[in-house]
Amino acid sequence: MKLPVLIPLVLLQSLFLVGAQLLLQKSVILFGKFSWSIDYFKNVLTTWQFAASGILAFSAWILWMYILRNNDFSLAYSLVFFGYIIGMFAAQFLLHEVIPITRWIGIIFAIVGAILIVLK
Repeated sequence: MKLPVLIPLVLLQSLFLVGAQLLLQKSVILFGKFSWSIDYFKNVLTTWQFAASGILAFSAWILWMYILRNNDFSLAYSLVFFGYIIGMFAAQFLLHEVIPITRWIGIIFAIVGAILIVLK
């Protein structure tokens, strides 16, 4: 598979994964304090964010299988860094987390590294 096709697929897969993690975080907050009660597990199983998280994670897994089937693992896996970038922006802008400069520097190194990997 050519890079112009691979990169959008990996970006979509990364968006699915980050979306799944954001929804999972929201759902575990909504679950409340853990207990071995029927009410707790009923709450878990009826929280739409939890179900949506599972659907997105499953979709990411299916897409990743397609990506792996049609690409070298070393190339596909080197593009996983998209998830870290998307996750960092989601943490800052959706979760209002304060991201230290050292993490942004790390992201820059990851981007440079991925560019070096995909160059022939």
